[in-house]
Amino acid sequence: MYQHVVKPLLFRLDAEQAHHLVFGGLGMAGGVPGVQAALRSQFSYRHPSLEREVFGLKFRNPIGLAAGFDKDARLVDELAALGFGHVEIGTVTPRPQPGNPTPRLFRLPTDRALINRMGFNNGGAAAAAERLRKRSADIIIGGNIGKNKDTPNDTAAADYVACVEALHDVVDYFVVNVSSPNTPGLRQLQEREPLLALLRTVQRTNQAQRTARPLLLKIAPDLSNEQLDDIIGIVQEAGLSGVVATNTTIDRTGLQTPAGIVEQLGAGGLSGAPLRNRATEVIRYLHTQSGGAFPIIGVGGIFSPADVQEKLAAGASLVQLYTGFIYEGPGVVQRMCRELVAAGRVKQG
Repeated sequence: MYQHVVKPLLFRLDAEQAHHLVFGGLGMAGGVPGVQAALRSQFSYRHPSLEREVFGLKFRNPIGLAAGFDKDARLVDELAALGFGHVEIGTVTPRPQPGNPTPRLFRLPTDRALINRMGFNNGGAAAAAERLRKRSADIIIGGNIGKNKDTPNDTAAADYVACVEALHDVVDYFVVNVSSPNTPGLRQLQEREPLLALLRTVQRTNQAQRTARPLLLKIAPDLSNEQLDDIIGIVQEAGLSGVVATNTTIDRTGLQTPAGIVEQLGAGGLSGAPLRNRATEVIRYLHTQSGGAFPIIGVGGIFSPADVQEKLAAGASLVQLYTGFIYEGPGVVQRMCRELVAAGRVKQG
């Protein structure tokens, strides 16, 4: 029904308008008694072979929802009912901010892709924390954290520290996001020295809490092998628990959508099927070069059970969807889990 009725209707709307429509509808439905149970019955799938323990946390399956869909932790219970093994909220910043001007989200249907330049639009860390305190679903929650747009890079660490302090009691792990292409100057923080200094500061705050949370780093797919080598060293030096690979790309190579249309859409991060191969390459490189020294959450171009297995085989311990969820619909996680189990294609991370 989603592919033949719902999706064609949604794809007639502006992409961000469609997102808000689906988001609002799911939230309203989730507030009706019995609806979340019905969603779990229809869309969830549990099997012992899907379960795994990664950085000390127990996940019911390896398939999570990437940051960017539920920035403000408004639909955690409803998304858990759709079968995800974990939900990563954010990117959250210390203070609320509106993000970049609209339009800022675009579909490339021919490429099964999205371009976004959202710009960390969110209601702030404190508001997200308050919602998470009220959640009822028993699901792993990741907190993807960033800096406010008007915070200079030389004081960015204070923003990440503020997010850790606000969210520490309500999330299970943190992801430091310095790889979004949509906040001016943010990717400069991926350079070795500023990144290591930032991560050490954030890690000190994290470890000063009653219980330190796993701290991960989300990286761009546009890094060179030499920069990826730096990332491996930084993970070890900063005592990180793992890496999320990868964020969206600024590369537009190989798209089927006419170049004129792509150029007209403007700047932003590209996600979806065109990112699949590069994300897998990055995962494989990090896993091989590090000797499997740390877990990797694989993100980029995951639409099918085969895509999941490709990331796991490359060295990922978990995977996350975003664009694949938009294109494939609410039944995608259940379908992936069922087919992975049926085919015996589940690889423990």
